[in-house]
Amino acid sequence: MKILTSSCLLAGLLLAACNGSGAAPAPAAKAPEAKDHKGPVETALLAGGCFWCIEAAFDDVPGVIDAQSGYTGGRKPNPSYEEVGSGDTGHRESIKVTFDPSKITYAQILDIYWRQIDPTDDGGQFADRGDQYRTAIYVNGPEQRRVAEASKAMAAKNPKLHGKPIVTPVLAAGPFYPAEGYHQDYAEKQPAHYKAYKYGSGRASYIEETWKDEPPIEVKGAASAAPAKTYVKPSEEELKKKLTPMQYACTQEDATERPFANEYWDKHEPGIYVDVATGEPLFSSADKFDSGTGWPSFTKPLEQGHVVQEKNQGVGYLAAEVRSKGGDSHLGHVFDDGPKDEGGLRYCINSAAIKFIPLAEMEAQGYGAYVKDVQATPAN
Repeated sequence: MKILTSSCLLAGLLLAACNGSGAAPAPAAKAPEAKDHKGPVETALLAGGCFWCIEAAFDDVPGVIDAQSGYTGGRKPNPSYEEVGSGDTGHRESIKVTFDPSKITYAQILDIYWRQIDPTDDGGQFADRGDQYRTAIYVNGPEQRRVAEASKAMAAKNPKLHGKPIVTPVLAAGPFYPAEGYHQDYAEKQPAHYKAYKYGSGRASYIEETWKDEPPIEVKGAASAAPAKTYVKPSEEELKKKLTPMQYACTQEDATERPFANEYWDKHEPGIYVDVATGEPLFSSADKFDSGTGWPSFTKPLEQGHVVQEKNQGVGYLAAEVRSKGGDSHLGHVFDDGPKDEGGLRYCINSAAIKFIPLAEMEAQGYGAYVKDVQATPAN
């Protein structure tokens, strides 16, 4: 008898068992897709096998506001995980991606999607078999359908598919039902379990072999977002010329400046804060609050993908080093003692690692896309 230990369904049942035998699933979490975002948004509905893996692929992608796991394509309203897992509802595990079309396009969303799946498998995905794990793109309207069909045709040109046809259908979108709360952000909540599943199922190795180094899947005539600017760390010589001794010590040597004796700890003017070395946008004044620590404190980054965590330094609380993505500048640390109604995080940042761009100057200096973020209600 073949025992399958890496399926998403079995992993979910094991998780429920670990949380307590017979315990009812947690209620579905509400998606924060429009909580802090100002301006137009679009959504993409995508099925690609186990929704943990597809949702995680959109974490920290600039322009993506929210990715939520759920069910779509079937007959039963508000199905449960167990009902969908039975294969009798017609639903597929899927995700809803909410994104800012001025920062990322629908075609770029699909480019990310193709790189997470085996589009030639019509019986499920990797270790997960059954209709509920089959791939599909659910489109909202004729323009999304046009882009999806064109993207599918371009994806089929990947030589590593060895001529196998892409069987992922493009279907009309219907109701989307959020999955139970314990499935949301699963890669973040259960990182060890998630990684074991992704590698054990065969998905990780397939992605590496099939999609690594493949060029972006572009669609002619698709709507375009503002081109993403690249922020590159200057040479050592340039850094020493450009930065003050304190700025250099903080960003390049991981130093920490004195509290209450730095430039921005009590600054409240509207604007954004960028990497002092590269100009990479990092934080908004709308997310700045007075933490009482004597350092600039923020509830979240301006763009999640621009601020990265490097290493954990504590047990039982969050205290990770944060650095800029493009410039690799040491910025400070993130703790879990921030405002609870704003997510509970406190990004504690050195003033010497950042440069303030006033709201009135943002457009002229190339940061016009972030004006709406600055004009949001301040965290404190």
